[in-house]
Amino acid sequence: MEQHIPRVIANGNIGQVDATQVPRYGGAPTFARLPRWDEVDRADVVILGVPFDTGVSYRPGARFGPSHIRESSRLLRPYNPAQDAQPFATQQVVDGGDIAANPFDIEEALASIQSSALQVLVGGAQLLTLGGDHTIALPLLRAMHAVHGPIAVVHFDAHLDTWDTYFGADYTHGTPFRRASEEGLLAKDSCLHVGIRGPLYTADDLTEDGDLGFQIVHATEMDALGASGVIERMKARVGDRPVYVSIDIDVLDPAFAPGTGTPEAGGFTSRELLAVLRGFVDVNLVGADIVEVAPAYDHAQITGIAAAHTAYELLSVMARRRSAQ
Repeated sequence: MEQHIPRVIANGNIGQVDATQVPRYGGAPTFARLPRWDEVDRADVVILGVPFDTGVSYRPGARFGPSHIRESSRLLRPYNPAQDAQPFATQQVVDGGDIAANPFDIEEALASIQSSALQVLVGGAQLLTLGGDHTIALPLLRAMHAVHGPIAVVHFDAHLDTWDTYFGADYTHGTPFRRASEEGLLAKDSCLHVGIRGPLYTADDLTEDGDLGFQIVHATEMDALGASGVIERMKARVGDRPVYVSIDIDVLDPAFAPGTGTPEAGGFTSRELLAVLRGFVDVNLVGADIVEVAPAYDHAQITGIAAAHTAYELLSVMARRRSAQ
């Protein structure tokens, strides 16, 4: 029997399942209980999941990240007071489901991810991707470059992810931004890592990273700079370039994101990360990903909730920018 799903409708956009009629623990298993792509006739923002973690080097499990983030997003509501934004009323946001990425062939998986992302972008929608491990950033950047040209990447992470190979493999979650730089996808005078910390192999890791086009805001700088200082550094670096935000959830301290594959002590609080993300309303944001959520290590949905709210802030930024255009 077909059942009517009560939804919030605002400004002609179809929003969440109405929480005054369907309790938040029920209803659609989509992100924030938003409509599926096939339930609407257009989309301004598409949320895609990539359940892929063949590129991990330590703990596996990020392949279950997209469904975990969706489940953790049930408490998101229509109005974001921190940004005075209504991300689901200002724009049509849909859940596009998951990309079928081959778990046994990394290069075939990368091609599938790139093709699916490009389908969204050429259709005129913005893309927010839920990973999956950080390997997926490379095909996403290939798609972004095909549409927008050289991309300024702002990369939130404990780790550089600009290493060359791992056990001889070119494509892992520690190599996507080296490959992206080598392929000419990046605006090399405009890229930035934020939140880097922890041990490295050698000091040369930092030198090589700079040669690939990145500057760094270390996690240890947060206390002195504060969120506003990090935002100013970011804006000065990216200028008016098309900006892609890639967020490894391990940019957060393990106290705020225990459910991840390579945790490092000394990270950001979730409040600090969300505050910095609000600064992207002043730059040319073209897309984003949130990766490395591994639910097997995530008690009480701590990491999933942090990731869901991270996505919500990015959607709110997109809505504010859309309203200003």
